Amino acid sequence: MGNSEERAEGAGPFTTRLTWRLEAGETAVWESRAARKRGTLAVRPAGATESSPRRAGAAALTRLRRLNGIAAGSFTFGGTLFVLGAALAQFSAMSATGTATIYFVGGVFFTLGGYASLVQAINAPRRESAAASLTTHRFRWWSYEPGRIDWLSTFVLFAGTLVFGINLLDSFLQGLTVQQMNRLVWAPDMVGCLLFLISGQLAVVEVCHGRLCLERRSLGWWIVALNQLGSVLFMVAALAAFTRPETGSPISVGIANWGTLTGALCFAVAGVLQAFEHP
Repeated sequence: MGNSEERAEGAGPFTTRLTWRLEAGETAVWESRAARKRGTLAVRPAGATESSPRRAGAAALTRLRRLNGIAAGSFTFGGTLFVLGAALAQFSAMSATGTATIYFVGGVFFTLGGYASLVQAINAPRRESAAASLTTHRFRWWSYEPGRIDWLSTFVLFAGTLVFGINLLDSFLQGLTVQQMNRLVWAPDMVGCLLFLISGQLAVVEVCHGRLCLERRSLGWWIVALNQLGSVLFMVAALAAFTRPETGSPISVGIANWGTLTGALCFAVAGVLQAFEHP
């Protein structure tokens, strides 16, 4: 008698958790985030109540740990720079060019973090149901796998950081009309925020397996929740930054600055937590 699959969980076309029974009576559980971040799946012996992790190879774990460290450090440093830029914009007389420079450098780190997260998903160990183990394939810098929720979430996040880069570059332009300001600066900001929200929602689906959940003991859940809260606050800031044609001024500079500051703080704290979610 071979291994038998018991239950697949997730949402829509995505599988985020797979449970199957082995020939020896053991129960194996693969979870997308655990495999991608920690390189593990859980195996529970027959009659036991506790599961033990079954890990990928040492080379795969080293690879995941390095990529996780790059992503965590990039989001922490990038978020901190955004906090600094928003604080200076709100409380100091620094020029717009000065704060734009701080934002731009922070955006570079966000992009690096987004790409490192994508590469980590691309090179995550893959499940082998027949052996209840994780298999590591050759290292790749790119793949196209929209059927995997972890790949799609990190790809959309990376795309969002690139769109934010357009917004941050255009913010250096001088002498723009109201229409040009909204088209070149505000519109990319809105698109980037929307992509961040979509990526965050996919991450919530991945960690909660297609349901609403509150996993207070799960480090991954706290990271996802903080990132999604940060995305919501970024969207609030973007909406407040719209330049009204009739006045030529943003809807609310204060809300835009505070939304950016608190949203960036969420990402920075999540980056610190992410440093501990490794093999």
